[in-house]
Amino acid sequence: MVGVTIDHLVATIAFTGAILLFIGLFTQTLQVAILYQQNRHVALKCSDLLDSVLLNPGHPYRWGESNTTLSLFGLQQPGESGYSLSSFALMRLLSSWDRVYYNRTGEWYSNVSWGQDGGYLLLPVSDSIDYDTAARLLGVNGTYGFHLTIQPTIDIRISEIQPNPLQLEVQVEGPGFPLSGAALDYSLFWVYGKDPVDETPVFNYTSGSAQTSVTGLALLNFSTNPFVDGSTAYTILVHAQLGGLIGAGYKSRDSRTSCGKIIPFIDDFENGEVLIAHDWNKNDNQGALHYNATFFTLSEDFELNRVMIPNSTGVVNYGQGKPFYRTQIPTTNTGFLVVSYCKGNEYGMVIMPWGISPLGVSVFFGGEAAGNAWVATDLRQVIVSKVAYQAKLTCWSLEGYQVWNPGLWW
Repeated sequence: MVGVTIDHLVATIAFTGAILLFIGLFTQTLQVAILYQQNRHVALKCSDLLDSVLLNPGHPYRWGESNTTLSLFGLQQPGESGYSLSSFALMRLLSSWDRVYYNRTGEWYSNVSWGQDGGYLLLPVSDSIDYDTAARLLGVNGTYGFHLTIQPTIDIRISEIQPNPLQLEVQVEGPGFPLSGAALDYSLFWVYGKDPVDETPVFNYTSGSAQTSVTGLALLNFSTNPFVDGSTAYTILVHAQLGGLIGAGYKSRDSRTSCGKIIPFIDDFENGEVLIAHDWNKNDNQGALHYNATFFTLSEDFELNRVMIPNSTGVVNYGQGKPFYRTQIPTTNTGFLVVSYCKGNEYGMVIMPWGISPLGVSVFFGGEAAGNAWVATDLRQVIVSKVAYQAKLTCWSLEGYQVWNPGLWW
């Protein structure tokens, strides 16, 4: 009897151990299945959300060109189909970069592009669409977070090889590889002196073409131009084309004179009002900068069209109560504003795009994914005013992850 009892106890313990082992294995398997299902749901939501943003123009229909209240969020270019996006709607997205405060207007500005290669795109926060508004209109606030990145497909980097005579190197790369045989069209703007009467800087521009080598490089020489040397303020705009893809890049010699420099601020997006502003120097009463501003639009073939604007020349002086002049640019076409400035024999030049595509500006919009257990990513190739961009959306759940507890079954 004792032996039978012992055998029975051993069998019971073994059976109980097997059950517990089975439950443990079953729990692990089920937990993996639950996590897989939840991650798959986030990935599907990421794809759906990206298409929802890219394949509808939003409402009002042309909200990217006005200050009307947004009731439906979407970035598609009105009147076009497919992955064609509005250059102006993208410009109005509140950048996830640090914001810029300008004390003369008391405004905070969305830092879409702050001084990158001498380019500035600063839009009032009051004219921008913030992340919370977009999430609410998309119906994901409180359930999903996201971050949208719009970057050029073709990366164009311009560097100065030698200053006198000026020689520039253009590096053109596609998604991870150099673009050989790409056709380049470029426009060079430079300051070559000032008006002897009112000391307004005088600038000119020229255009040309080139082709990249097998390594994606092209050298641009300006030795035949006697006005461009190591002390010249200049801006160069380059468009690259290959196999139907178009990219844009630029570089400005963004010099600072002894009394500061000029920075353009968009003051009223809907009306195209721009402040040509002295950047600082509030303690220097002699900090006068003479400037000359010109706006250019781009044709279908990226040819330049010069547009006359009010207050195209003037003198800004932070310490003398005239820190900026207000000008107005046409709002219906993408283009860019070129501003040259000088103090004595010191010169500088900056450029501001109207729309993101003329200079190939990138856009970063949305929340931060840091600290989330799992993040899904999806990509689309898009076109912004003929320039090729890549749209990347990262998405994550804000509701956490369900963990299966077998104890709840007992």
